[in-house]
Parts: sequence; structure tokens; C-alpha cells
Amino acid sequence: MPYLIDGHNLIPKIAGFHLGEIDDEMQLVKLLVEYNRLSRKQVEVFFDNSPAGQPRLRTFGNVVARFVRSGETADQAISQKISRLGREARNWTVVSSDRQVQSMARSAHAQVISAEAFAEQVKQTLATELPNDKTMTISSDAEDIDGWLNLFGVEHTDKE
Repeated sequence: MPYLIDGHNLIPKIAGFHLGEIDDEMQLVKLLVEYNRLSRKQVEVFFDNSPAGQPRLRTFGNVVARFVRSGETADQAISQKISRLGREARNWTVVSSDRQVQSMARSAHAQVISAEAFAEQVKQTLATELPNDKTMTISSDAEDIDGWLNLFGVEHTDKE
């Protein structure tokens, strides 16, 4: 089920993320791209107060970031998106802790998850990722080497 996310509502719910940082939106987008890679869930995230001259829509694979222009809110943009989806809204999940947004989403029969619960879901999904150091440690113990050579039918004659 794809997600519609109120970005500025989610940012403060994620450990280490803070509203007001210069790149808080892009930090969240990068996190959502990684979440998408692991979960295969489509994500559309909405941000308030788009700076002038910035593209209003940016796509990062299956993550779409919508930067809402001044004078409109992410809440309104999410509501408009839900309205455009019509009956398909029931196939989407809205991520927000804002009660008005939750109420609007429920009235359109969309699923709702709080920003706190979604942040925990993202954390758990990312925790399943393998460590960055994916290299194997190979023992140089002579017995191990002889064992591997025997396994592959290679005769090892260099014994000390």
C-alpha cells in the first residue's frame, strides 16, 4: 500500500532529524528512498513552504517529493490528492499525526498511520539492512586452506 506523508509532521518524529535544519527535507527524502528500497513501498511526501525557484515536484525512484508553494499547506495538498484519488484512496495510507488530516483521510476511506508509528516502522525496516561492511573474513589457517582445497578436489602439495 503506497503512502502519502506529511513531511514536516514526520521529521521531528525521527531520531536525529530536526525541523529548521537547512536540509531537513532532503534528509527525510534520502531516508524514505532507503526505506522504499527495502520495503518496496511507494512513497509520496509533501512539504510546506517551498522556497521560490525550487521545483515543486522531484522524483527519486519510487519516492515523490512535493514541495507546496507558499499560501498552501501540505495538509491541503494531501487532501487534494486524496480527493483526486477518489475510490482509489482506500488503497493508500496517509502518514500524519495531525487530527484534521487523519479525519479527512478516514472520511475518504484511506488508511491512517501516525507519524510516530511510521517513524518506528521505518526504523525497524532499516534495522533489517545488512551492516555496511559486507566483506568476508577469510582465515589463513593452514588447516582451513587444506580443507577448502580438499573440498574442491585440489591437491595441495606445499606443506611445511
